[in-house]
Amino acid sequence: MGSAFFISAFATLFVVIDPIGLVTLFIALTRGMDQDHRQRLARRSVVIAFCILLAFGLLGHALLGFVGISLSAFRIAGGILLFLTALDMLFERRTQRREGAQAEPAHDPSVFPLATPLIAGPGAIATMILLMGQAGDWPTRIGVLALMAGMMAATFVFFLSATRVERMLGRTGTIVVTRLLGMLLAALSVQFVIDGVKGSGLL
Repeated sequence: MGSAFFISAFATLFVVIDPIGLVTLFIALTRGMDQDHRQRLARRSVVIAFCILLAFGLLGHALLGFVGISLSAFRIAGGILLFLTALDMLFERRTQRREGAQAEPAHDPSVFPLATPLIAGPGAIATMILLMGQAGDWPTRIGVLALMAGMMAATFVFFLSATRVERMLGRTGTIVVTRLLGMLLAALSVQFVIDGVKGSGLL
């Protein structure tokens, strides 16, 4: 495989994972948390997402087939769970932060929805399976895994800037962004379900 393959793989992973776009989602999901707590959540979510993508990249269809789950079913389930998160963001049903409270918030979004399905979602998983299948030999596969690891590192760096971005937006701006992202997440979750239903052959 030549450099064109790695350039294409990098562009595909960047677009699918979208580390820049995830920053505002990270802000919305961790609103009211201090910098230290956010850093721990960011690290945990990125590490978990890396492990998920690594597992699916190495094992691919065999892993899904072993537990009897199709990628279409995975998309539908991810879409439904993501829709519930969108409702929380839209209607403020998540635990409200207390002004000036020093206690660590009980809500932990690092596994869901940050690690999956936002970072390591059906699209990213499918992309890893596809790229590893196209790679062929192990040196190229290792290159694909290195690109994925670099994308996880970039996502972590962007997450670390969340507090600075939130300070720029202010509380009102953050609330407005949270509502708008709730709508976008709802639409994204519906698209996941639609893609899953199409892939299943029901339509």
